[in-house]
Amino acid sequence: MKTSTEINSAAKLIGEEKAVEYIAKAGFDAWDFSMFAMCRYDWATRGLLPNSHPLAGNEYLQFARRLKQIGLDNGIVCNQSHAPFPTYCPEIRSYLKRAIECTAEAGGQICIIHPDNYKTAEENAEMYAELLPFAKSCGVKIATENMWNWNNETKQAAPAACSSPESFCAHVDALGDEYMVACLDIGHAEMKGVDTSAVEMIRALGHRLQALHIHDNDKHHDSHQIPFSMQIDFEQVVDALREIGYGGYFTLECDTYLHAYSAENAFDGIQKLADSARTLANMFERQ
Repeated sequence: MKTSTEINSAAKLIGEEKAVEYIAKAGFDAWDFSMFAMCRYDWATRGLLPNSHPLAGNEYLQFARRLKQIGLDNGIVCNQSHAPFPTYCPEIRSYLKRAIECTAEAGGQICIIHPDNYKTAEENAEMYAELLPFAKSCGVKIATENMWNWNNETKQAAPAACSSPESFCAHVDALGDEYMVACLDIGHAEMKGVDTSAVEMIRALGHRLQALHIHDNDKHHDSHQIPFSMQIDFEQVVDALREIGYGGYFTLECDTYLHAYSAENAFDGIQKLADSARTLANMFERQ
């Protein structure tokens, strides 16, 4: 079982280039291309902010190519990516093909594109159907992801697109295409209020499940913490993944975890993430 992690949290401390290098040196097998810097979204105004990041400019492919080469020079590959969100924002929707293109340029096989939290499988299928021919031409699969909303009255998560096994399977199956797959966010599935679990999701998704976002939480908040630090039972999660014959990467998305680190000690944090990912991989591989 190969391991990977997102680069966004490390990039905030040391930049994307150094993040890929450190991820390799820490012992990961791959890196997950976070492309949130492609669009600077303002949640207050629901619009995009001015942005000078290379992914937002004309040299976005050169930037993706440079990260790929840094990875290869250090012995790792890009396994998957994460497109900008929220996808209900029209300006962000206009960048999704660019995200797919960057995924292909970096060597990634899957691009995770969030569904619109508030739409049905049939409604979200319109967005994915528009993107799928381009993704196939790039040799990149699209993965939808289980989401959550928040209920201010109950102070807990509420159902959203793909948050139930039925909704998740319906989103993947709506287009009937092998290039449309599932990325299960383990933490999202364990939040109180969505009325499911990671194990239930894994068993329901079966062959549809080809990518993961792994992190820990208190089963209430979307904590995005390092595995084995909070309340998720990863023994059960790994057993279920083995049960369905999961063949993808173990990809961490513990982006909040690195908030406690600085540029000076970022490698220490990344090393701890790599150790936790290898522990999960060893659990999966044992007989």
